[in-house]
Amino acid sequence: MGTSKKEPGVMVILVIKVSAVLILLLNALSLMAQSMPPEKGNWQAKNVQGKVRQIYTSQIGVREKPANSGPQVEKYLKYVGLSNGNPWCAAFVCWVFGEVGVDNPRSGWSPDLFPGSRIIYESGKLKAESGKLLQKSPYGKSGWAESRCACPSGAGGGFCKMHSVTNKPVSPAAGDVFGLYFPEKGRIAHVGFVDEWQDPWVISVEGNTNVQGSREGDGVYRKRRLVKTIHKVARYIE
Repeated sequence: MGTSKKEPGVMVILVIKVSAVLILLLNALSLMAQSMPPEKGNWQAKNVQGKVRQIYTSQIGVREKPANSGPQVEKYLKYVGLSNGNPWCAAFVCWVFGEVGVDNPRSGWSPDLFPGSRIIYESGKLKAESGKLLQKSPYGKSGWAESRCACPSGAGGGFCKMHSVTNKPVSPAAGDVFGLYFPEKGRIAHVGFVDEWQDPWVISVEGNTNVQGSREGDGVYRKRRLVKTIHKVARYIE
């Protein structure tokens, strides 16, 4: 009889101990979650990327009327502080970013869209997660190596094999900005959005172009261009 009187007290003590252990476990899991670095390509970035893609895709079919003018073209130009009649490929890119709240240079000058800190691809070289530019390695089609390294020219033709995951190349993706270089102008003189990057082709959405892919076109088009014609790619969606 005496033992049965103590049982409720024992049960209470057990419940308290189990509760304490559960609290400790929950706290430990919470701390682990907070200490884990955010995953690259996290859901916030994917969400922004999706919105940017939705906006620029919705503009396919916009046409000038007259040249470098028209209701929608005027919106692009106004966003970057330019008046009707100006080339508007860069204005189109900036306007799309502005619609989603992505920081951008708000400029109609194409070179302004390619500050060094945002470049992920340049003349056949992809930037690695480490920030170094990589180029195709002679060790295989899928291999990439540092574009500037200390290997003797006789050891792999001046290329270095990758030894670290930090040299994993960052591939252009939907929402990145490409630039075409025009030698006669000595600068990037046409820009647009990468929609799909499937070497040797890139599918783009770009303004102020046409069926032929001109930099002085008549509207917003989805285009297919060779990757080798792309001079630079910049990333604004982090």
